[in-house]
Amino acid sequence: MLMSATHRGVVPLAPMTPRDVGLLLDQARSLQRGASVGAARHLLRGKNLGLLCEVDDSPPATLFRRAATELGARVSHIRPSLTEASPAADVAHTGRLLGRLYDAVECQGIAPGLVERLGAAAGVPIYDGIATAAHPIATLAELLEPATATMENRCFLLQALLLSTIG
Repeated sequence: MLMSATHRGVVPLAPMTPRDVGLLLDQARSLQRGASVGAARHLLRGKNLGLLCEVDDSPPATLFRRAATELGARVSHIRPSLTEASPAADVAHTGRLLGRLYDAVECQGIAPGLVERLGAAAGVPIYDGIATAAHPIATLAELLEPATATMENRCFLLQALLLSTIG
C-alpha cells in the first residue's frame, strides 16, 4: 500500500518509489476494471472529506469531489481564511478543527507552507493539490488504459490514492 491508512499529516507524493507507483497504478486499474463492468464501489461510505479552496467549481475541485463521492464519501467545501502570515496558534487551532471534522482534507491554491502547518496539527491526511494538473499524480494517468480519457484515468488515480491513505 502506498501510504498506510494510519498516516497523518501532509501526504507526500513527490518522492514515490517505483514500488509505490506500481501499487497506486494497480489499485487504479482495479477501480477501472470495476467501473467498466458497472460495479459501484462505495469503499469510503461514511467518510467526510474537506475541500479547502476558494472556488469549488474549478476543474481540480470538481475532479476531487467526483473521485471522492464516487467512492461514497461526502465532500464539504471550505473557504480558506488563513494565510502564511496567520499566527501559529490560529493555524494549529484550524488544523485541529479540520482533523475533528474530516477524515482527510484536500487543499487547492493554498501556500505549501500553510498546508504543512495545517497538516502538522490536523491528525488526518492533508493533501496538497492532488487533483490539480500540475501535481505529480496527474502524470501517472498516461500509464493507465490509453483508450480511457485522461480525466477518467486521473479520477481512478485519485480514488486509488484516497483509498490507500484513508481506507
